[in-house]
Amino acid sequence: MIAGAVTIVVGLFMIASGKTGITGWFNWFGSLPLDMKIEKENFRLHFPLGSSILISILLSLIVYFFNKFIR
Repeated sequence: MIAGAVTIVVGLFMIASGKTGITGWFNWFGSLPLDMKIEKENFRLHFPLGSSILISILLSLIVYFFNKFIR
């Protein structure tokens, strides 16, 4: 439930910034060093490895501190 609430808040924040999708203040997201983009004539691949690692680290820290202060 907490993850859902956080997702909704982040989505509302992005919409409130006047942009839809990951643009505006978050234009750096998706273009980190390990994010791969392959574009050809009839093919487009976007593999956000660096962004996924960043999200994983941030969520791990949030869960760690949440568990540390709740127990």
